[in-house]
Amino acid sequence: MITIKDIAKLAGVSPSTVSRVISNHPRISSETSLKVKQIMKELNYHPNMMAKSLVSKTTHTLGIMLPRPAEELFQNYFFGELLRGIITHATRMNYELLLSTETSSSDELNAISRLVHGRRVDGILLLGSKREDPIISFLEAEKFPFVLIGRSETHPDAPMVDNNNVQTAFDATTHLIAQGHKRIGFVSGPPDLTLSHDRLRGYNNALEEAGLDANNDWIVEGEFLQESGFRAMSLFMSLPDRPTALVVIDDNVAFGVLRALAELGYNVPEDISVVSFNNIALSELASPPLSSIDIGTYQLGYTAVQVLLKILHGEHLPQNPVIIPHRLIVRDSSLFTLSGNA
Repeated sequence: MITIKDIAKLAGVSPSTVSRVISNHPRISSETSLKVKQIMKELNYHPNMMAKSLVSKTTHTLGIMLPRPAEELFQNYFFGELLRGIITHATRMNYELLLSTETSSSDELNAISRLVHGRRVDGILLLGSKREDPIISFLEAEKFPFVLIGRSETHPDAPMVDNNNVQTAFDATTHLIAQGHKRIGFVSGPPDLTLSHDRLRGYNNALEEAGLDANNDWIVEGEFLQESGFRAMSLFMSLPDRPTALVVIDDNVAFGVLRALAELGYNVPEDISVVSFNNIALSELASPPLSSIDIGTYQLGYTAVQVLLKILHGEHLPQNPVIIPHRLIVRDSSLFTLSGNA
């Protein structure tokens, strides 16, 4: 039976170097890594990861805490693109992924506790944060490696990969203001999420800077589902003084907005303009094509794995949070300029 010592002898390196190659240790040169892996391939050698885990006390597995409710994950294309980024880099670094989702906050905490105390994973990725998040408090108390994709208000030192969501919403709202809109509504997400809070703040900041009044009747909260956007339109379009433009928290929600407006007989962007977030692939195929803030969703997931692996390898993080840049993609849904006092 081929062993690590056999591989090391043929490669002219130490057995510990072979182990580091198998673990994708960053300090191993690419030349050495390629040489060792080529010999492993030629000899059809596959490391016994379970035995390795017992010796090294690592699992080479990363845990992912999926948001709840789970059905939202599979109805929202944002999470698919985020997971694609996570999977790409984790696979490249030979890490397995363990996904966990629960139906309540207490169940989520119990699930995280089982992962940590059972040593089933080496580190955890959190896909979003609530404004008061007991999971982050638990992980910090346990000194267990994790990275948050998002921002924590109550744990500013937690490792984070995020966008500047205040600025993203500011830019979306400013774009509509530049088109001449003065009555701009906001379709938000769940109020307990930091993301919803930050984007609402950016929206309000843009209105204030432009000297426009905020109207609470033009702000509605919901979930990241098409149904939330559809229901919001039933409310907005019944108002005597309705918005002429909308900033929508998420492309998926915006699809519901567009569907409702079409059923109600309104034209986009002539009757009401729409800008949303995430710039998923279907945004360009919407009717009309949807203006959206591209937040680099794939890069968020990819970078989060990079940061978590740096933590696992004891490397210094040069910055925290890591901010992924964004850009506004303007399409037909907001290309209509109002004039006068509209």
